[in-house]
Amino acid sequence: MVKGILSVLFLLLSVQLCWAQFNFKLGHIAEPENPYGQGAVYFAKLVHERTNGEVTIEVYPSSQLGNQRQLVDKLSNGTLDLTLTGTAVLGNFVPEVSVFDLPFLFRDRAHAYKILDTLGMEVCAIGENKGMITLAIWENGLRHFTNNRRPIVVPEDMRGLTFRVMEQPIYIEMMKSLGATPISMSLKDLYEALQSNIVDGQENPLAHIATKKFYEVQKYLSLSAHTYAAEVLLISKEAWNKLNREQQKIVREVACEVRDWQRELCQKKEAEYLAIIRASGKCEINENVDRKSFSEVTHKVWQIYTKKYGDKWLRAVLASD
Repeated sequence: MVKGILSVLFLLLSVQLCWAQFNFKLGHIAEPENPYGQGAVYFAKLVHERTNGEVTIEVYPSSQLGNQRQLVDKLSNGTLDLTLTGTAVLGNFVPEVSVFDLPFLFRDRAHAYKILDTLGMEVCAIGENKGMITLAIWENGLRHFTNNRRPIVVPEDMRGLTFRVMEQPIYIEMMKSLGATPISMSLKDLYEALQSNIVDGQENPLAHIATKKFYEVQKYLSLSAHTYAAEVLLISKEAWNKLNREQQKIVREVACEVRDWQRELCQKKEAEYLAIIRASGKCEINENVDRKSFSEVTHKVWQIYTKKYGDKWLRAVLASD
C-alpha cells in the first residue's frame, strides 16, 4: 500500500518536473533599439520557441532593474536571472576580465572576436565561483570620445577636461594618463550631467551615443576607437541549475547564435548612427584622431594592470595571431 502510494507520488512529481516552466528576468541598461538590446529580445524569443515554451525570459531594458554594477551584483547573489554587462563592469567582480578593456588592445574586430570567443570565455568562467555563468560574449562596439570643449585629435587635447567614465580602474587610469579628470557615474545619469556641464565629455560606443542621444548635448564626437566594448551575457548559477541538460544546451546554443547575429547588426548600425549624428547638426564629427599617439600615451595603463593582476592573460592575448 505504502509502496503504491509512493509510486504514484513519484509519478506525479516526474510529470510535474517534465512540465515545469521557468520565467526568468533579464535586465540591461541599453535602450531597446540598441543592437544588444535587440539581441536580448531575439535571444528571449528563440529560447522560448526552442524550449517549446518551457523557458520564458522577460527583458527589462534601459536600467529598469538597476545600473550595470547593481545588475551584476543581483545576479551574483541570485536575485536576478540574466544580465548583459560590459567587461569593464564585470571586471569589478572578476578582475582578470579587465584585460579586455585595455586601450588599443585589439588589432581589429576579427581579432577581438577570436580572442573573446576562446580566451575571453575562459577568463569569464572565473566568475562561476561567484555565481555567474557566461553564456556568450556579445558586442557593444568601439568606444569613442565626445565632449563640449574641442575636437580630440591628439592626447594633449584631453588635458584639463572632465570625463565621465565607468567605475572601473582601467578607464579611470586611462583618463588620468591623458591628463583628463575622470568622474564615475552611472549611464542613467549621464545625459543630464552632460546637459548641465557637470562633466565636459564622455566615452561610449556609437550605439549608446546615438540611442541615448548624448550627441544632442555634446559639440564634438572624435572617432578614437580607443577600446572595444564587449557585452557579456550572464546567467545566475541559481537559474542555470533549475534547467535540465537539454534546456541548458538550448540556452547556450541560442546565446552563441544570437551573438553572431547581434555582432553583424552592431556593425551595420554604426554607419546609421553616424548618419543620425551628422544629420542632427548638433555634433561635429572628427575622424582624424591620432590613434598611434593615443596608444603610446595610454600604454602605461597596461603596466598598471599587469602589476596588479599579473601578465598571464595579456600575454595570451598578444600571442594570438
